[in-house]
Amino acid sequence: MTLIIAEKPSLARNIASAVESMTGKNTMTRIGYIECGQYLITYALGHLFSLADVEYYSPAPEGKSGWSMNNLPCFPKNFEYMLRDDKGVIKQFGIIRSLCLRDDVDSLVNAGDSDREGEIIIRTCVGKALPKGHGKIFNRLWLPDQTPETIKKALMEMKPESEYDRLAAEGYARTFIDWLYGINLTRYATLRTGAFLRVGRVIIPIVKAVYDRDMAIKNFVSEKYYSPLSKEITGGEEIELLSRKKFDASSLADAQKLCARYNMFGAVVSSVKKKRGTISPGKLFSLTKLQNFLGKKYKMSMETSLAALQKLYEAGYVTYPRTNSEYLATAEKDKIKTIISNIAGIGYPVEFKDTKNIFDDTKIEAHSALTPTFRIPDKNKLEENEQKVYSAIFRRFVAVFCSEECAVDRTEIKITVGDPAASGEDAGEEFILKGTVVIKPGWTKYDDGGASDKLLPPFKKGDTVNIDFKPAEKETSPPKHYTIETLNNYLKNPFKKEIEEKTLDTSVLSVSDEAVSDDDTEDYRAIFEGLELGTEATRTGIINNAVKSKYIKLNKDVYTILPDGIYLMEAMARLGIGMDKYKTASLGRALKKVYRGEMRIAESVAFASSEISEVFSSAPSGLSDTDVFDGFFGDIAGKCPLCGRDVIRTRYGYGCSGYKEGCKFHIGGTICGRVISLSNARLLLETGHTAKITGFVSRKTGKTFCASLCLKEGKAVFDFSSALPSQNVIQAEE
Repeated sequence: MTLIIAEKPSLARNIASAVESMTGKNTMTRIGYIECGQYLITYALGHLFSLADVEYYSPAPEGKSGWSMNNLPCFPKNFEYMLRDDKGVIKQFGIIRSLCLRDDVDSLVNAGDSDREGEIIIRTCVGKALPKGHGKIFNRLWLPDQTPETIKKALMEMKPESEYDRLAAEGYARTFIDWLYGINLTRYATLRTGAFLRVGRVIIPIVKAVYDRDMAIKNFVSEKYYSPLSKEITGGEEIELLSRKKFDASSLADAQKLCARYNMFGAVVSSVKKKRGTISPGKLFSLTKLQNFLGKKYKMSMETSLAALQKLYEAGYVTYPRTNSEYLATAEKDKIKTIISNIAGIGYPVEFKDTKNIFDDTKIEAHSALTPTFRIPDKNKLEENEQKVYSAIFRRFVAVFCSEECAVDRTEIKITVGDPAASGEDAGEEFILKGTVVIKPGWTKYDDGGASDKLLPPFKKGDTVNIDFKPAEKETSPPKHYTIETLNNYLKNPFKKEIEEKTLDTSVLSVSDEAVSDDDTEDYRAIFEGLELGTEATRTGIINNAVKSKYIKLNKDVYTILPDGIYLMEAMARLGIGMDKYKTASLGRALKKVYRGEMRIAESVAFASSEISEVFSSAPSGLSDTDVFDGFFGDIAGKCPLCGRDVIRTRYGYGCSGYKEGCKFHIGGTICGRVISLSNARLLLETGHTAKITGFVSRKTGKTFCASLCLKEGKAVFDFSSALPSQNVIQAEE
């Protein structure tokens, strides 16, 4: 008999239904599995196993519990998976193991989700259920969607599980490395600061991106400037001409002079170009691009859109959700023809198109773009979010394969003021007006293609344009907060420079003759090389963890940093944990090398371990005379000068343990941008004076300075007597 192990009960039911149709045998539901002829179909409950905790490899001393530096850092020689402590999980794995061990079961099938996670979930179950060298056939059921037709076809075309060894290797390597970073650095940062800090390979650069952007906005100083602007009526239309020349706030007179000169020159139409053309629809959706679209249109969070998409997939209405490609495989052409025929049958003008912009094997890593299947749902039976998600996928598919072109008239009008080629005071300027008029909507009736631009007057070459230039007061603009769309695009390729913080989408009508670039080679190179931060399968969950941890906030479709996120980033800098995009990308490259067979799992784990070791080796343990080490949460710094109780290391510095009794003595952990070390705090409490400390930054001037700290009336204050003799003692908090 053949035992099929699905990742989830819903998939097991879909497989059983397909097997029943294929074999003509009736299904019989048992406890924890389904039987149909020569097939047994059981299921996991997602992750039945998780990696063992630190204490498994390095037990805490007898009588002690809780996190400790005694067993950190932890680098297991062999990672061990443990069955989750859950009654339902324990019961279900017992069923899986008993089925695997049955003498009449000679063939096993891995029917985990068609990705790295699904691959290793079922492999781990089988590895725990059967002894090595069990001798049973082990195959892989790879499903791009869950329709009965696809399942039956996949059952007939199964490959040996060994052909997916490299995918599994990357999955295990990714899991081990994420454990190393998450366990070691989360515990270390928490022990150092006294606040639970979630430190991970991907969550830190995500929070840092939002933090850096928000700090840039907060610290942005707007500057006033002037640009010549004319907004006069010609031919019944207001013609806006904004000069590219800028004058700073102190040069208003110069701007006025230029405006007067332009008005004296007058304006004339120097050329008029009209061109009939077509506009192509956007590409099919990857998960990222779909979430971008839904976030922008409906303010739908990534978590909400993925949950709805997963339901549609499990119901057999769409293909596999966690895809990073916007292209289809050439081997899928016959399947796509069937879907197109079905959609055409319900009245949509679609036809098969065989173009490189749709079918391209070089831009597919594991899964093709999101498409509807031939199974079309009754929209009235879908939940509201499911309707929105399905409609977006369906309408984009119709747009891509639409038999009706979008025809447009493009117009470009050049207006010259004076002589643009002249120099000095005779110099003029050329202005370009562009417009697009939709003649035939075509595919834009089915996809959000945008509306026509404002109509331009019917100018001819040589026509005079009315002008009245005046200095327009403007201000430089700060960067924009990350949105679902811009953060997603940044994470997909963090090394690609975004133009004006906008994402160019080919589904939006272009107003110029310059077509939006279809060259996405750089983006796919980033994906295949492992440069992206997170993957389509994990990114949504990690961003959601950052939101739930109150590091960042999602308001409609805009992300902003929260106080806990600011604290996290400042703590990471203080502790020397540099989890930036460069380090995360270097680990991503290592994981892709594992996938390509260029690196072994152990080598990638060793690479990550060496990175983590640097964090621990740079931080002394216990007493130290270093000028930057600020100890661990709870360390005793000395006696309180006000009440005599212990002063201990707190989350925000060094505070009296008698705070509950009303003692308010406190030394800031960071003063004027400078970490106050434990050794200096101790010296201050013991002698009333620290050594000279360098690296303070004035909040008023931004300049660095050095000083000692001394106690004055129970407060820490600056003492410049040994640093800058001309300065007086001032408050340390400025």
